[in-house]
Amino acid sequence: MTKKKDDVFNEVIKKPSDFKFGATVANAFDDMVERSVPFYTEIQRMIIEQAAEFAVADTNVYDLGCSTGTTFLNLDPLVDGRVRFVGVDDSKDMLQKCAEKLKEAGLTREYELKNADLHQDFEIENASVVILCLTLQFVRPIYRERLLRKVYEGLKPGGVLLISEKILAEDSLFNRNFITYYYDYKRRNHYSELEISQKREALENVLIPYKLSENMKMLMEAGFSHTEVFFKWYNFSGFIAVKN
Repeated sequence: MTKKKDDVFNEVIKKPSDFKFGATVANAFDDMVERSVPFYTEIQRMIIEQAAEFAVADTNVYDLGCSTGTTFLNLDPLVDGRVRFVGVDDSKDMLQKCAEKLKEAGLTREYELKNADLHQDFEIENASVVILCLTLQFVRPIYRERLLRKVYEGLKPGGVLLISEKILAEDSLFNRNFITYYYDYKRRNHYSELEISQKREALENVLIPYKLSENMKMLMEAGFSHTEVFFKWYNFSGFIAVKN
């Protein structure tokens, strides 16, 4: 499937609105995330190899905020065919793009794509792996602890939660520098000042990052006793939690 260039914010938006994962974003998402998230390909690889380590036959692997299905496509060759994939996203446009990509790739294992809001009730059951790749940051803070408890309860003993996330620095002294370095990264990936500015404004009330320590504290309070950081780049991180 041809990857569409991300030009969502390259023209002046007269009436700014909050960022939404609609059809326009879904169509450009794969290019957007690769150019907007430092080391995205490597983060994906790290998530995949860890997920493959913990995925168990006759259990479910959940991707919460599955977007266009990239994680499933990368994971598919590495896990037992009896592992069932469950993708959850609140954007019907993302799920449609995901379904198209999985079909085009000829995915033969059992899988299900669910349209569900992570702020509301939905089922997580018989899970050996749950993935939150750049998703938790979009869950409203008041609901995050409940979501992590739901994940913990739905995981089988020995199951794993893998998270990648935009974060705040532990010391606010570093936040401004880290954000500057991040925008420099976007410029190197050929985003204009207009695109950077307009996307920042659109995300302001939608993407709310926590400190790494705050995320780890939530995981511990949800019940996870084994946690570790597996990736860190300025204001982006990846971390893993295992259920006893």
